[in-house]
Order: sequence, then C-alpha cells, then structure tokens
Amino acid sequence: MDFSSILSNFLSAPVLFFFLGLIAVMVKSDLEVPPAIAKYFSLYLLFDIGIKGGQELFHSGFTSDIIVILIACVIMSLIVPVVAFFVLKLKLDAYNAGAIAATYGSVSAVTFATAQTYVANQGIAAGGYMVAGMAIMESPAIIMGLLMIRMTIKNDSSELNISAHKKSSLKDVVKEAVFNGSIVLLVGSLLIGYLAGDNGEKELHGFVKDIFKGMLALYLLDMGLVAGSRMSALKKSGVFLVAFAIITPLINAALGIGISYMIGMSVGDAFLFTILCASASYIAVPAAMRMAVPQANMSLLLPMALAVTFPFNIILGIPTYLMIIKAIWGV
Repeated sequence: MDFSSILSNFLSAPVLFFFLGLIAVMVKSDLEVPPAIAKYFSLYLLFDIGIKGGQELFHSGFTSDIIVILIACVIMSLIVPVVAFFVLKLKLDAYNAGAIAATYGSVSAVTFATAQTYVANQGIAAGGYMVAGMAIMESPAIIMGLLMIRMTIKNDSSELNISAHKKSSLKDVVKEAVFNGSIVLLVGSLLIGYLAGDNGEKELHGFVKDIFKGMLALYLLDMGLVAGSRMSALKKSGVFLVAFAIITPLINAALGIGISYMIGMSVGDAFLFTILCASASYIAVPAAMRMAVPQANMSLLLPMALAVTFPFNIILGIPTYLMIIKAIWGV
C-alpha cells in the first residue's frame, strides 16, 4: 500500500483543519463557527461545485458516455438504500433503517469537494459532469428510503408525516426530495455555469477558483467541531452501527470501482464516481428525513454519517480508492 498518498491527504490543509475542530472540542475550547457563517460555507461549496461542473460540462458537452455515467449514478442511488435498509432492519425499526439507508444511498458534497481537490493535486483529469451525477443522486435515495418505510409500515397514513400539520403523500415526498434547498442551489449553479459558458467563467474566476481551498478549510473546521460534539452519541449507537458506517462505504466503493471499470470510465471519473458511491449525506437527507419521518432518531443518523463515515473517507478512503483504481487501470 502506498502510504505516502494517504499521508499527503492527511497532511493537506483542509483535512488538518477538520482535526483542529476535533481537538478544539476535546480540549473544551470555546472555538465555534456561528450557524449563519456555517450555512454560508455550505452555500458557497454547493455554489462552487455547481458552477465548476457547469463550466466543465459547457466545454465537454453531452455525449453518450456521459449519459451512461449519469444513469449509473441513478442506479446506485436506487440500489444502495434498498440493500442498506434490509441490513439495518436486522437491528433497527423501519423508520431509522429507512432514514439511515437513504443517507448512505445519497452523497456528501464536502467529501466530493475534498476528492476533487485531491485528484487535481495528483494531476489527474476528471470530468466536471460528475457534479451532475452528484446532483441527481440525492433525490432518488431519499425517495427510496421513504418507500422502503412505507412498504414496511402498514399503517403509514397515520405513522408517516411530512410535517407536523399534514400527512405525507408520495407527491409531498418527491417535492421535498427534489426541491430541497441544497439540491436547488447545486442544480441551479450547474445550469448557470453551463449557460454562462466562457463569460461566466471569467466573471467568477476569483470567487470560484482562487478562494475555494480556503473556504473548504474553514468548512471542514466547522465539520470537525460538529463531529467532535457528536462523538458521545456513538457510544449509545453500539458496535453494529459504527461497523456499518465503515463497512458500507467500502462495499459501495468496491461496487463503484467495478461499475466504472465495466463502462470504461477514465481514472479521474472512476475515482469521483467511487467517492459518490462511498459517501453519505449529512445535509440534504437529514433535513428531508427530519420533516418526512419524525420518528427517525437523528442522534443515530448524524453521528454515523458525520463522525464516522465522513472522516473515514477524507482521511483513508480518498487516497485508498484512488490507489486501487490506478492499480486496476494500470496507471
């Protein structure tokens, strides 16, 4: 195993800021990121990723290869929640199993952004259209998670609510999944980057390119603070869920590598596709599930995705997945 690539990722500035946040919690520092500022960082990352993806899509255009890759993204976001649901049902009720399954069928924009930076630093090209893949993997996973709950709970009309005031319907669920704020911003930025073309690239260059790594570092600092504050909840979740939060990304990454090899993706695209398959959402899915499934325990879902899977992927997963892909592809 090439430990130099793992060490390189571990010692990158954004990842080190994540650990700074963890340490700050451990030493009980009063360091904090105000919620409004933390939300701004989230908005910026979604905006930046979307704009860059739209610009790359403008240059590459739509091809049959890109369409096949996007279809593969949708298929993974439909299959993973179903398999994860039945595994989780061994220990959890339908509500928690469905919510967590949707989380692991969906994606993490920050993990994706970190992976983009890492692969660029390695000098490996990757298509910007992978951002489109990320955008379309959020909603199907949410919908599948909710459908699995509906199929398990017979009296779902009284048990499953999309809000405190009205009972859910499939239409409500789809609307919440498709028009979630993070998805609207990501897809909207992608379209704007595509439509604006070269002029938009010049106009936004400084904001999109020059300050990205600094903003990512500050966001990961906040993620370290949040993850550190949630660590105590892991003790209550037990070994099963902690193991699930580590093993599931590895299995999904293996599936992602296999699929990307079969459809002939480049090394860079295969890597980003694998990251999408291996990551777990801790923004869009928890927000949607909190509304649609109030019975789900967020103190289980969030620590798994944010305090286990997220750091596992950015520290070990990212360099390891790329190393395996390069070996298989013969690079």
